[in-house]
Amino acid sequence: MARDSRYDPLFEPVRIGPVTAPNRFYQVPHCSGMGYQRPQTLAAMRGVKAEGGWGVVCTEYCSIDDSADETPYPSASLRDDDDVINLRLMTDAVHAHGALAGVELWYGGHSSANLLSREISLDVASLPNEARLGQPAQSQAMSKADIADFREMYRNGARRALEAGFDIVYVYGCHYYLLHNFLNPCFNRREDEYGGPVQNRVRLLREVIEDVGEIVAGRAALAVRYSIPPRFDDDPQELIACFEQIAELPDLWDITVNDYYREMGSSRFFGEAAHQSLVAQIKSMTSKPVVSVGRFTSPDTMLSQITSGTQDFIGAARPSIADPFLPQKIDQGRLEDIRECIGCNVCYAHNALGAPIRCTQNPTMGEEWRRNWHPQRIESRHAEQTVLVVGAGPAGLEAACTLGSRGYPVILAEAEREPGGRVNRESRLPGLAEYARVRDWRLGQLAKMANVQVYPDNRLDTVAILELECRHVLLATGARWRSDGIGRSSNTPFDGHDQTSVIGVEQVLDGHLPDGHILIYDDEHYYIGSAIALMLSAQGKRVTMVSPQDSLCGWNRFTDEHAPLMRALIEAGVEIVTARRLRGFEDGLARLACIYSDQETWLEADYLLPVGARIPNDELWLELQGRRDEFTEAGGLSMRRIGDCRAPGIIAAAVYAGHKAARELGQGEAGARRDRVVLRGWSTMSRRRSGPVNSDCC
Repeated sequence: MARDSRYDPLFEPVRIGPVTAPNRFYQVPHCSGMGYQRPQTLAAMRGVKAEGGWGVVCTEYCSIDDSADETPYPSASLRDDDDVINLRLMTDAVHAHGALAGVELWYGGHSSANLLSREISLDVASLPNEARLGQPAQSQAMSKADIADFREMYRNGARRALEAGFDIVYVYGCHYYLLHNFLNPCFNRREDEYGGPVQNRVRLLREVIEDVGEIVAGRAALAVRYSIPPRFDDDPQELIACFEQIAELPDLWDITVNDYYREMGSSRFFGEAAHQSLVAQIKSMTSKPVVSVGRFTSPDTMLSQITSGTQDFIGAARPSIADPFLPQKIDQGRLEDIRECIGCNVCYAHNALGAPIRCTQNPTMGEEWRRNWHPQRIESRHAEQTVLVVGAGPAGLEAACTLGSRGYPVILAEAEREPGGRVNRESRLPGLAEYARVRDWRLGQLAKMANVQVYPDNRLDTVAILELECRHVLLATGARWRSDGIGRSSNTPFDGHDQTSVIGVEQVLDGHLPDGHILIYDDEHYYIGSAIALMLSAQGKRVTMVSPQDSLCGWNRFTDEHAPLMRALIEAGVEIVTARRLRGFEDGLARLACIYSDQETWLEADYLLPVGARIPNDELWLELQGRRDEFTEAGGLSMRRIGDCRAPGIIAAAVYAGHKAARELGQGEAGARRDRVVLRGWSTMSRRRSGPVNSDCC
């Protein structure tokens, strides 16, 4: 198919200083959880995006000195010659497909805990550590000599970036890292030429931009990542005034919003292109190209950004993770094949956990090198053998899609009238509508596969499965929520769990809502409990949420949803009780115990809704195991359970399980490769530092 000519502007080449991007699709620097520890994994992931049509592909920020150490988070590194070799893998992979490679030079300042290097962080002042894990430590206030050394760090980083083959070199001036802190009058109270009025506070950023510009001149473009306030009329840091001082210095501006949870806003709280009116105002203040993100998933929205003059490039992190081939699909007129980001932030969560990113929509993310999985290519079927998939939830739908792509004849049987499983119920909750894309994209793909037959409203039992005589059976029968209080903090039921006033999650998700005061006991700590609370509150019901953790819905910190979620709950009037464990519920009274003192308190409620663990729906699996001999005698070759019916987890885990099982059918369960850091040898260890950071050593 040919590209719709309306989208031609998206494929125009754009000049960035001395280099030219082949189109306007720009994968901005984003964390990967791979970094310096997994250079081959990182290179393969970025290379696949270049193959998919992204004209610019950037790595995540790269530390330029040991005193900018983000352990335990595996960010990239560009401190020595070995790092140059490692990152050359990435630039080679990107250049192989005609894209430009970008690198973001980074120094954290007081945000760096330096747990591995044990070096002292430099910053505009001696500021308390603000790493995610938080350390009882402070940065060292920079002297004039430190500032000179810092500028040399950036110059050395730029030289190494050129050696590694990068085409775009970033200066990182936002997100409350060192350079941003110099701009911020709340942090910068210096009385020298680097503090006070705007022109002084912007001085160091200007000097670093000029330093890096001199190094890369004529060989690579100079980009600056810069943040703007969420409102132009409310700018206590005077970021707009600072921007005016340097608006024409770099070759490109990468504009973000000053609040990170807004920039990384999940679909629960922020829609597509949520901040582009602000970007347009910045764009009007400079003649240089501008790129910004907006979780763009719609080609029409992308086009409007260009035709309206809002920005020059379509910046993306999460959409490029969900579908590395998004640009190519637009180019080929295959809009219905775009795998749209659902904004769940599971990708970011795993980087925050110190692990390689993954994606709910794209199960190959992070597995491009480790398992040699490609998002668009897959091994053809090993034989003409029919596969039965039982259950059309996330795992079953993904398994059927992948098996269909391989060419197997597939029967997909679903007990409910509508395929989708848990996604059907959960996507009806407030803020979770985009989760339906997990179901809808896969149903759209299956509709084009003549070799896949979908049978909804067909609850198969053991006899029916055996009668079908399929060679392979995958069971994806899901899980159900417990209502007895067993969860992450308790392995025993609470007293009174069998009362009629104790209601289950499925009961509420199916629309059976009781009247009165409802107490939600959240011992799952992700999104279900809070989403139900917001739904009930919106219907005028009194809701109290109780958690055994110190903070409600704590796992949402990893997805960067915690702050907006707590605001939403408070504004909705949901009462919040934390650090209390549920012990019993009788006669409208919940008996709670402090997790520290064990002191008991009582809370009145008409109904109790426990949100904790789930029970795998593995009854069918166990029955089939008891009749495995019959299955084999009838010609059956393999039987496997996948997704929540094996081990309940997040939707991304179910999709991955379905994909993995379908990839491995007929291939065996091949182990994943372990990445290795590429080193030239131990001789470089004596040259890791570019020079003394300060003169406080004797």
